[in-house]
Amino acid sequence: QVQLVESGGGLVQPGGSLSLSCTASGIRFSIYAMGWYRQAAGKQRELVAVISSGGRTNYADSVKGRFTISRDNAKNTVYLQMNSLQPEDTAVYYCNANFVAPFDYWGQGTQVTVSS
Repeated sequence: QVQLVESGGGLVQPGGSLSLSCTASGIRFSIYAMGWYRQAAGKQRELVAVISSGGRTNYADSVKGRFTISRDNAKNTVYLQMNSLQPEDTAVYYCNANFVAPFDYWGQGTQVTVSS
């Protein structure tokens, strides 16, 4: 049974930082591309950042220079360090594990709220 469990969300003031974690089980983690997506209220889910099995990263333009994605294959965990958070970063953040179809899995999501 595949599980992706996110943690680290919460409430933070504008300009603050949060670190999200996603720990996977039931998959051969090292061969999967891992990504973070987010969905704000009333909007479509969008890609935030992705890291390939080889460690190559890609970011949405809106988070470049502020967010950093990383992975620890020994811990089956992917991280998202978020700095300089702004109200527009408020969303539910989802972890994704992707190999090739149909091997594509999602976590349950964690809420990030940026507000003063």
